[in-house]
Amino acid sequence: MVLTDSHCHLDFAAFDDDRDEVIGRAKAVGVTKMVIPSVCHRSLDRLHQLCQSHSELFYGVGIHPRFAEPNFEDALGTLAQFLESKPDKCVAIGECGIDMVSSPLSLEQQMTLFEGHCRLATQHQLPLLIHSRKAHHHLLPLLDKYPLPAKGVIHGFSGSAQMAKEFVKRGFYLGVGGVVTYERAQKTRQAIAEVDRNFLLLETDSPDMPVSGFQGMRNEPCRIQLVLQAVTELLDLPCSEVSSLFSENSYRFFNRLV
Repeated sequence: MVLTDSHCHLDFAAFDDDRDEVIGRAKAVGVTKMVIPSVCHRSLDRLHQLCQSHSELFYGVGIHPRFAEPNFEDALGTLAQFLESKPDKCVAIGECGIDMVSSPLSLEQQMTLFEGHCRLATQHQLPLLIHSRKAHHHLLPLLDKYPLPAKGVIHGFSGSAQMAKEFVKRGFYLGVGGVVTYERAQKTRQAIAEVDRNFLLLETDSPDMPVSGFQGMRNEPCRIQLVLQAVTELLDLPCSEVSSLFSENSYRFFNRLV
């Protein structure tokens, strides 16, 4: 089994004491690639160095709406300058998006910031790692506005089958995380079961988004096997077939991931 955790934050301080062990546990269950989205322009150099020191790690370049500052134009400039160096392990733009719950920016500011990420994704032909919290209806018009060459993924998708199909219709993937391991999450589980399975990616969002049975505990990439198990049950297919599906989807999505 060869899997990719398409969204995890292994650069966070929560992993400072045992990062190598966490990576080792992930590899032991078949997670051979892990993508770390940046959340702030100030973390780029450290993130680049971390990924250079581990063959399994790749990263995205972006500003999370929750960590954005009012002078985000300067921060976008830092991203653009960093990308000019053509960092070899950068496989995406993000984490970026719209958060209607916890961002310090107004909706208008968030939309402007997101459009800046869209321009970078277009210029560098990289996919977007998109954060959408109670904001799907705000994102769709923006995705229609920008013909992104490498599209993107709606990270940690949580929504209806109808909304899932709207994203997939536009060529965007859905990030499947710990939420599908909870029986009560029937709306999202149904959406994952119904949508085109060629547009699904596995993720953990470690250290957040814990899977069922590990509530209140730090999440880590090795638990992606539990997300895989939940999807296998939803699709009613052999585990080997579903793991191959996710491997192929990841390879197609991250076409620079080697």
